[in-house]
Amino acid sequence: MALVNEEDTHMHLRSATEGFDYLFSNDLAKARETFAEADSPFHQLGLGVCAFLEAALGMETALLAEATRCLSASEAGSKRQLKAFKSAKPSAFFPPGTEWELLHSDAVILLGLNHALSESYMGYLQCLYALNSAHSKFSKLYKTVYPTGLDDFATPVPSMPSSRAPSVRSAASSSLSVVTSHLTTAARTAPPTPKRSGFFSRLTGGAVGHAPSAPPSLPSSPTSSMGNGGLAPRVEEGSMDELILSGTAFGYRLFNLVFSLLPAKIRGVVGFLGFNHDRRLALRALAVSATHTDVHGIFAGLALMTYHGVVLLLSGYQADEQHILRQYRAIVDKISTRYPAGSLWILNRAKILRMSYDTEGAIKVLQEGLKPERPHTFAQADGLLIFELAWTLLSQRRYQEAADTFIEMTRINSWSHGTYYFIAAGCYVSLKNYIKATELLEEIPALLDKKKIGGKDLPTEVFIKKKLAFYKEKQKRLTGSEANYVQCIKISPAEELAIFWNTHARITREVALEHIAELSVLTPHPTIESPLITPPSPASAAPSALPTAPAPDLDTADELAVRSLLLGIVHRTAGQFVSARAFLSDAHARHVSIKVSTWVGGVALFELAVLDLREAQARLEGVPGIDGVSQDSSETVSESEKRGAWKKALREAESKLDKALALATQQVDLSSRLDSRIAMLRDEIVMKREMLAGTA
Repeated sequence: MALVNEEDTHMHLRSATEGFDYLFSNDLAKARETFAEADSPFHQLGLGVCAFLEAALGMETALLAEATRCLSASEAGSKRQLKAFKSAKPSAFFPPGTEWELLHSDAVILLGLNHALSESYMGYLQCLYALNSAHSKFSKLYKTVYPTGLDDFATPVPSMPSSRAPSVRSAASSSLSVVTSHLTTAARTAPPTPKRSGFFSRLTGGAVGHAPSAPPSLPSSPTSSMGNGGLAPRVEEGSMDELILSGTAFGYRLFNLVFSLLPAKIRGVVGFLGFNHDRRLALRALAVSATHTDVHGIFAGLALMTYHGVVLLLSGYQADEQHILRQYRAIVDKISTRYPAGSLWILNRAKILRMSYDTEGAIKVLQEGLKPERPHTFAQADGLLIFELAWTLLSQRRYQEAADTFIEMTRINSWSHGTYYFIAAGCYVSLKNYIKATELLEEIPALLDKKKIGGKDLPTEVFIKKKLAFYKEKQKRLTGSEANYVQCIKISPAEELAIFWNTHARITREVALEHIAELSVLTPHPTIESPLITPPSPASAAPSALPTAPAPDLDTADELAVRSLLLGIVHRTAGQFVSARAFLSDAHARHVSIKVSTWVGGVALFELAVLDLREAQARLEGVPGIDGVSQDSSETVSESEKRGAWKKALREAESKLDKALALATQQVDLSSRLDSRIAMLRDEIVMKREMLAGTA
């Protein structure tokens, strides 16, 4: 790869623009064709990104070698350019070669993540080594580019007040509002956006195929010393300087956001290498990057979208849910306007609707995104739409459609087909179609042997193997034979696995009532009182004196605990907090007797912690849409009483999280997912405490 001058660099950037535009518009074939036109570090990085995204989104490990080849070429090429440009003319604000230092760090990051996808111990070690190296590089860049920090670039601005929510939010929550501010200003002042505008298109002061746009300015502050008289730099949108500002903010704190979601045990290992968990700074830095238009700004927006979606789905409680949704929506609107055909942005638009309790709207968006007339050369991105659609259909109890959609996933990627079959079989159990359920269950053992991590089963597949053995053992105990063991499955495996995806937290009251009715008729009937459960008639409740009386539907502590857990979750979703607490407490109490489903105890404690927070929220602030809760209750409580009640609820929730974490040992199924959920909820508790301190 020959060294290039400034003019050649600009030409390569303009060419790479088109490739990234195609990529994020779902035309992977055209993107790869465009990136193959030259061998510059930018083009090699683009090819590496294509292969990496295919491998990561579709679990297509066969593409890892190609991704490694391209990213290694980009890394080597940018390193050579960096050495050559060290003596070049500096930009307006930064040392010469800073842009190549940034590109080199990008390649190192992607190489590290690519190593992790190899699913080998050596790959994980290579990933940690690469990330440690990249973190050091970005830390150095950060000190150069942001010597006085990020405040001058991401000053929090007030956002619209949320409905029946605290009016004061912490700096951590407010930092993302810079995105909304940027969008609002842009909407008032910017000319119509051309249909095609690229990531790198204005790095040279002009876009491909049209005139350059007017350069906006960044916030200025007398406290910033960037070499221009103590003021923050005013840079042209799309210039090399903006690329450096955006890319440094993105790379420097992307690590923090990723590590904030890791299980505690992994964070301990990573922390040993020098990484720190600082969600506030991570969100602020990514918000700085997301306001820009370069490639890093797009990836920063994607990182924030992914993070918001994960927190809204899995944390169980948000200190300011409406604020998160507003920021999430603003980022999605900005990027999807630019790339309306991109599956990643369609996916996040659907997630926002689902998190806003508009499940039918989410399904419509996903189905529209999968229509044949859309470009479909990026199958792995489409797979994310199918996966989201499958879970959303399941949440609505649309079991036939959900089963079909989960099976469709097996035609999209090579990840655990056994998991998809297991969930689909659970849907058929709910439909009482035991013949089809049996067909799928019988194929699962062979499928489970095809996918391993370092010679070991995937966590979900370990769970599935235990459940299949459990069902067979129960059937043999009841009938003397394992044959037709599907007949003994009374709680849908799909609904049980959905607990780990927190699917039941965003359903409507009507769907919650359907779950309650289905679970409460299983014998023995629940003894916990609930206004949502109709007690059985005395005749059906009385034990039969006949020697051939049928065995109860649920005859193990495992099954009774899982039923109580599900009933507790859906009662909480329906706003019946007293009954929810009783059922969740019952699920936890049965932990000592459980033989297989040892995960129930920790999950029940976690759900009780969520209940503490949601009940306090309903009582003190009101929760629109929740039945059985007075919407005016907060008006009769003084501010000091509210703070006191909140402090008690936060303290009790934290205590339950400590106990839940103690139960989430490595021997417990899917414990890392519970561990991550606990970490997320702890962050929301910290956020709520900061908000309460702001009202004092």
